[in-house]
Parts: sequence; structure tokens; C-alpha cells
Amino acid sequence: MTQPATAPILFDRSLLALRQRRAARAPETFLLERVAEDLVDRLAAVNRSFQSAADIWTPGNGLKPHLAGQVAELAHVAPSDTAAETLPLQPQSLDLAVSALAFQFVNDLPGLLVQIRRALRPDGLLLAAMVGGDTLTELRQSFAAAEAECEGGVSPRVAPFADLRDIGGLLQRAGFALPVTDVDRVVVRYASAFALMQDLRRMAATNSLVERRRTPLRRATLLRMAEIYAERFADADGRLRATFDIIWISGWAPHESQQKPLKPGSATASLEAAVKRVPHSNEGD
Repeated sequence: MTQPATAPILFDRSLLALRQRRAARAPETFLLERVAEDLVDRLAAVNRSFQSAADIWTPGNGLKPHLAGQVAELAHVAPSDTAAETLPLQPQSLDLAVSALAFQFVNDLPGLLVQIRRALRPDGLLLAAMVGGDTLTELRQSFAAAEAECEGGVSPRVAPFADLRDIGGLLQRAGFALPVTDVDRVVVRYASAFALMQDLRRMAATNSLVERRRTPLRRATLLRMAEIYAERFADADGRLRATFDIIWISGWAPHESQQKPLKPGSATASLEAAVKRVPHSNEGD
């Protein structure tokens, strides 16, 4: 008998939860603030009122301060520090599920989406933002080049990020209707690579991979990384670029009132007939 496939354990969620608790003592970071404001705008564009909602694993104080006027009841589900990643949500108990900058650290994202889908009532909405795509590509390239040059090998320093097309497929697999994904690319400029790394620590976004190297990073490698970063990714004024790709995802729990695509062969007029009705101009007119 074959065993069911299980998701690989990529992230040390106990370490991540510890870092997020420490980061929560600091003021809200610029990236979470930007995402929260965007989420408020996106939700305002939905012509619906939501009574019962849950904020899934958003770090810090969550989204409650931002959504106070848009959602009647918003429960904050604290970030999980276990590999099980089980949500304490009852089936069909929510009209809305939201999340900001949390799903990129999930080991079993397909399983999490299925749990959220089950927790939504028919015509309930999932709206979430996660880091993905080419996020921190400059830092990844600089670390890889520095380690290859100074140590003769490369270790995982920055977590792998999901692709936009992959996320859309996961929404469909989880049973969401009308799935939509898009990317908001944010380019932030820093005085140095070390200033970027300080920001990542404030966001609890430093390396939490299970396969991370446990020995301290060599000073020479770190300094060389900063040099390579400045050589390859500096603007004319000397400031360094850092890319953050915010993947937005939304999907609805299926309901009979939702718009559905036409079934093949159900069209009432053929393309051939439509072409015949188009008047043709005579050459030379």
C-alpha cells in the first residue's frame, strides 16, 4: 500500500515563530504597512459586506487595526509554530479569510488553502498577499557569488519563493472558484546590503530554512557579498536596489450565483455566421 505524499518540511516554524514574536515588539515594518493598505483598498472594491472573518497568520498585531471599519468580526489566527500547520477553524464558519506576508513560510501551502476553503461559507472570499517571484534576487545572487568565491560552495541563504502561475494552480486544486493572482513589484533602495539585512531581521524574514547552515557566516564572505551587491545592483547615486514581489491571491468558495464559463458548444451563434454578416468593402472605393 502506497503512503500518501506529504509536503517537504522546508521551514523551521518554531524558529520563525520565535523571530516573529521578537519582531512584533518593534513598529510595523514598511512592507507589511504597504500590503495592509493595499488589502484595505482591494477589499473596498468588493461589493460585499463581511460579518465573520479570520486573519490567517499575519505577523505582528495582524490586520485588525486596518480592517476595523470593513469587517464586523475579525479573529486573528496566530502564526503556527508547529510543522502540522493546522488551522483552528470550523467548516463553513467564515465569510472572509485574509492574510498578509505569511504564506511564503508555509511548508504545505496546498493543504493550508484546502483548510481555508473548507472554513469558508459558500460565496466566501479568500484575499491574501505573500512574498514570491523574484523577491530578493539581488541578495540571493550576491550571496551565491560570494560563497562560491570565498568558500568553494553555496548554501541555502534565502528561501525559495513561489511562482505566480503555481499559486493560481494551487487555488484551483484547493477548490476555489474565480481564482485571481497578480504581482505588485516593490523596489526598495538601501544605503548598503547590511541596511537591507537589518530590515529583514525587523520583518523576521531572515533565514529560517531547515537546511540552513548552522555554522556562523564567515566575516570575509559577508563583506565580499556586500561588495558584490554594490558592484552589481547600485544605482548612479550609490544606493542599492532590493526587489520584493508581492503575490496577491483571491478566490471564492463556490456558489450557484457565481458567474460560470460557457460550456463548449453552448454558443447560440457560430463564428462562420458572424463573419458572413460583416459587410465587405470593395477595393478602390
